[in-house]
Amino acid sequence: MLLRFTKMHGLGNDFMVIDLISQHAHIQPKHAKQWGDRHTGIGFDQLLLVEPPQNPDVDFRYRIFNSDGSEVEQCGNGARCFARFVLDKRLTMKRQIRVETKGGIIELIVRPDGQISVDMGSPRLTPAEIPFQAEREALSYSLQVDDQQLQIAAISMGNPHAVLRVDDIESAPVHGLGPKIEHHPRFPQRVNAGFLQVVDRQHAKLRVWERGAGETQACGTGACAAAVAAISQGWMDSPVQLELHGGRLSIEWAGAGQPVMMTGPAVRVFEGQVRL
Repeated sequence: MLLRFTKMHGLGNDFMVIDLISQHAHIQPKHAKQWGDRHTGIGFDQLLLVEPPQNPDVDFRYRIFNSDGSEVEQCGNGARCFARFVLDKRLTMKRQIRVETKGGIIELIVRPDGQISVDMGSPRLTPAEIPFQAEREALSYSLQVDDQQLQIAAISMGNPHAVLRVDDIESAPVHGLGPKIEHHPRFPQRVNAGFLQVVDRQHAKLRVWERGAGETQACGTGACAAAVAAISQGWMDSPVQLELHGGRLSIEWAGAGQPVMMTGPAVRVFEGQVRL
């Protein structure tokens, strides 16, 4: 059978989006791996599936597969593309959309200027909820990687993140340290590794090595985790402007127990069909 799909991106973090409300198919991890290959498939960082909700209090169910076939809990840039997609496809007329994910319920707001804000919920900082192996909750943890002792923040935004402050993101060893942090045994479900350069109180630069995808042009949940780390440790003040290789995101967070709000663009690239 032929499945319609849309190629989209949020700051260069790119997605294949499939409507499984008007179309019916059983998508498996092997399909994500096959289609995600940039040489022999469609090519993407993540596959996003739009499904009917299982919870009567929400509008849609949102599932996410990395290009290696692994299913993940959350994707912030994908969430903005999800909102743009369901509006463009007239699957809803709402501009405030509640969506259930593997990592919990999120709220998407389509603004008059076309930018999309995502209420990502409150960050989870307790080690067991991240999950991360530590004796107690702390703002910063020491992580042994080879012969280096790194200081990281460990945060869940529905998916796990380790945030490492660096002097310069361009010279930071993202491709050397990224996979080692991702597979560190203290993160039992692996982890996304963020490399954060603080420029001033409200401006920072970020590169992210994503779990199951490698370095991407942008990572929405990674930007949220980096902002939480920077604000909670007193390096920056909300709202934070985070510059990623693919563009800029605005992150607001009022502190412990409060939701993180992320605002940025979502772009449709092309429409296509793929044989299942």
